[in-house]
Amino acid sequence: MSADVVGAPDAPRPRRTASALWADGFGRVGTRAVQVLAVLAVLAVFVLAVTRLTLVVIPVLIALVLAAAISPLVSLLRRRGLPALLATWIALLALVAVLAGIVWLVIRAVVNQWDELSAQAVDGFDALQSYVQGLPFEVTEEQVRSLQESVTGLLQSSAVGSGAIAGVSATADFVAGFFIMIVVLFFFLKDGPKLWEFLLRPFEGHRYERGKRIGDATVRTLGGYVRGTAIVAAVDAIGIGIGLAIVGVPLVIPLSVLVFLLAFIPLVGATLAGVLAALVALVAVGPVEALIVVAIVVVVNQVEGDFLQPIVMGRALRLHPLMILVALTAGTVLAGLTGAVLAVPIAASIWRAIQVWDGPDLPARFAREKRPETV
Repeated sequence: MSADVVGAPDAPRPRRTASALWADGFGRVGTRAVQVLAVLAVLAVFVLAVTRLTLVVIPVLIALVLAAAISPLVSLLRRRGLPALLATWIALLALVAVLAGIVWLVIRAVVNQWDELSAQAVDGFDALQSYVQGLPFEVTEEQVRSLQESVTGLLQSSAVGSGAIAGVSATADFVAGFFIMIVVLFFFLKDGPKLWEFLLRPFEGHRYERGKRIGDATVRTLGGYVRGTAIVAAVDAIGIGIGLAIVGVPLVIPLSVLVFLLAFIPLVGATLAGVLAALVALVAVGPVEALIVVAIVVVVNQVEGDFLQPIVMGRALRLHPLMILVALTAGTVLAGLTGAVLAVPIAASIWRAIQVWDGPDLPARFAREKRPETV
C-alpha cells in the first residue's frame, strides 16, 4: 500500500487566474504603475496640445484672469441698473483706456529724454571704461576695442537679420493674440456665468454643486490675486519712481511702469526690476547713484513684503514658496514670460478648487489633514 502511495501521481496544482495575479502585493504595485503611466500620458498629450496652441490658449487664459479681476466692476454697474452689454463695454473701454494711457506715457517719456539719455549713456560708458582700466588687474584698451568690434560684428551679422524676421513674426502673433484676448474677454465679462452654467450641464446633484463651488472659488482667487498684486505693484512703482526721481535717474516713468509689470512675476520680479533700474542709474548718472537705487529698491521691497502684501493679498494666494517656485519654473519653461506671469495664479486657483472639492470648507479627501501636523 505504501508503494502505491509513493508511486501515485501528484495532485494537480490549481492554476492562478489572471485576476489573482493582479491581486497580490506585486500585482497591486503593477496596477498603480500602469495607472500612473496612463495619467502621465494624458498630461503629456495635454501639455503638448497647450504648447502647440499657445496662440489660442494664452489669450484665453489672460482673458480669464482679467475677467476675474474686472468682474466686480461689471457686477456693480449691472446692480446699478445698466444692461449687461453696456456694463461690459464700459469696463472693457476703461481697461483699454488705462493701458493706452500707460503706453502713451512710456513712449512720450522715451522720446522726450532720448537725446539726454544717449548723451548720458556715452559719458557713462566712457567713465565705466576708465574705471575698468583702473582696476588692480590689467584691462588694456586693445581688449576693450576688441570687445567693441565683437559687439559691432554681432549686430551686423546674419543672425541679427534672422532674429529681426523672427521678431516680425512674433509681433504678428502678438497682435493676433491681443485681438483674440479682447474678444474672449468681452464675452467672459458679458456672459461668464452663462458660459460656466453651459459647461455644467452634464452634471447633476452634488457634482453640479461642486462645479458651482469650483467656479466661484476660481474667480474669487484669480480676481483677488490680480487686484492685490496690482495694488502692491502700484505701491512699488510709485515708491521706486519717487526714489529714482530724487536721485536724478532718467526715464523715471518707463522704469516705474517696468517695476509695476515685473511685480506680477512672484519671487524674482522685484529683483529683476531693481537690477534694471540700477543698471540704468549706473550708465546714466554713476556708480554711487546706482548703489543708492539698489538701497531704495531693497527698502521698498522689504516694506512691501513684510507689511503691505500680507494685508492686501490676504487669503488670495495660499501657496508655499516652494510651490510658487515650482509653478513659476514650469510656467516659464512652457510659455516663457507669459507663463511666468500666469503660472502662480493658476496654481493658486487649482489649490483653492481642491480646498472646496467636497464642501465650502471641506477639501478633497487626499488633501484633508489626517493627523496633527507638527514638526
